[in-house]
Amino acid sequence: MSTLQETLLTQLNWRYATKKFDPSKQISDTDWHVLTESLRLAPSSYGLQPWRFIIVQNPELRKKLRTFSWNQSQIEECSHLVVFTTLKTMTTEYVNNFIAKMAEVRNGDIEKLAGYRDMMVNNLVHGPKKETIQEWAQRQSYIAMGSLMCSAALLNIDTCALEGLDATAYDTALNLENSGYATIAAVALGYRHDADVYQHAKKVRFDHDDVIKTLV
Repeated sequence: MSTLQETLLTQLNWRYATKKFDPSKQISDTDWHVLTESLRLAPSSYGLQPWRFIIVQNPELRKKLRTFSWNQSQIEECSHLVVFTTLKTMTTEYVNNFIAKMAEVRNGDIEKLAGYRDMMVNNLVHGPKKETIQEWAQRQSYIAMGSLMCSAALLNIDTCALEGLDATAYDTALNLENSGYATIAAVALGYRHDADVYQHAKKVRFDHDDVIKTLV
């Protein structure tokens, strides 16, 4: 096994859902830039990125959000708090903006992307996917969440994914009602507190053969 492979498995075993963060320890600007890039570079269906990640660092706002999060202390104690929001609807304008960005980045002819654009619009804006687009967008956001948490583990940064929250109350607190986006979950990031007893608990996972099946 290579050093890289060993490191990956070691860090995945090291990470856990941190219950108590040490508020005196803050993520460096350099590490935080890498983590935000892990969000920006996360894969999504069609590459459409139907999300927006809100970094909440304001102490008073975090205190308010804690009351909407089953009073979980991680909201206030962590170094950085990321709220995951996703599109509620897909529009032709959004798809057009994505196609324009693709042509810009790849220095391509936007007219040659018309077929790809029409396929997305016909499926997501006018087709059967339209009725479940918010659920679709939410599933995409969990891909980004996994990317963030794995990247953090490789940097020896702790995380805790938080679905135990009042999404509607979050939307109000973050002024999202008319934004086109809605809260789905949050991730707290920072460094574990010495007093967090969960860091010493063995990771509980089903055996390999219970969850991995290979068809040949």
